[in-house]
Amino acid sequence: MKTVFLDRDGVINDGTLYYTYKIEDFKFNDGLFEGLKMLRDAGFSFVVVTNQGCVAKGICSAEDVENLHKYMCGELKKQGIEILEVYYCPHHPDVSGSCECRKPGTLMLENAIEKYNINREQSFLIGDGSRDIEAAERAGIKGIKIEKNESIVPYCRQIINLSKEYKSSEKI
Repeated sequence: MKTVFLDRDGVINDGTLYYTYKIEDFKFNDGLFEGLKMLRDAGFSFVVVTNQGCVAKGICSAEDVENLHKYMCGELKKQGIEILEVYYCPHHPDVSGSCECRKPGTLMLENAIEKYNINREQSFLIGDGSRDIEAAERAGIKGIKIEKNESIVPYCRQIINLSKEYKSSEKI
């Protein structure tokens, strides 16, 4: 299965607030629906991987984060976009010490790859931070770094083109 992993804050939604955990503060970024529909139509599935250290810091609860993810997935579904699963790391190194799920750790990615039989060579992670790209590379998938809140549409086109190249090289 070819998959695009998506960071949440700054990629899916406006990442201007450092911690977004309230539905009223959650704003989808321009171009998100268009880009994901292009990828969906090209046969990609989607998994969200996000660090949510606000839980460890006591700024919000795990329930707040999970409710926001239910809302996000529901709104995406209304657009015809299915998210296989949302993985989030509730830890923060200043509070709970280091862990392997917090990006650049790879545990969230590895769990999804194993659970959904994801093909690493045909998968990508779109993120707006160096931690995202480092996690992708450590997990053996291609990382694509965007600017915070930038439209993902041009990157989706790039992914589709790379996917076509992979498919044609497979036939040789």
